[in-house]
Amino acid sequence: MDGPQLFLVGLVLLLGALGVLVPGVPGTWLVWAALMWWTLLERSALAWYLLVAATALLLVVQVVMWQLPPRQLRGVAVTPRTAAYAGAGAVLGFVLIPVLGAVPGFVGGIYLCERLRLGTHGEAWTSMRAVMRAVGTSVLVELFACLLVLGAWAGAVAAGA
Repeated sequence: MDGPQLFLVGLVLLLGALGVLVPGVPGTWLVWAALMWWTLLERSALAWYLLVAATALLLVVQVVMWQLPPRQLRGVAVTPRTAAYAGAGAVLGFVLIPVLGAVPGFVGGIYLCERLRLGTHGEAWTSMRAVMRAVGTSVLVELFACLLVLGAWAGAVAAGA
């Protein structure tokens, strides 16, 4: 696969992972479609194994999402700014502490946004807990799965699949 096409696949993977944070954007499906695109052009055993594993992971995540309580946005101050901070924190955490850093980064991003918005630690902590109860868990599960797929793809590309 040539460089520009590899860059486009990576861009769609990243947009899909970030699309999880935007209501109405099928982020998980964008991630899967980008990986399928790469696999069909790469045609290596590693690419096919990665696609099968990612498909299984993303299907399990969809089942888990059905089991979680529905997203309740009423009464909770979930703004696009909160989603941006949470997403940036998750991506930064994922890069700084590979794989596991996405979870504290996500929660830390929400806390930072609420701290800047509300001003005090107590109010920010309470608000962060309310946001995590309302939407955070389901978004975190889906974002974490997409970041795992993105990281596995980056590892496969670096390995020269």
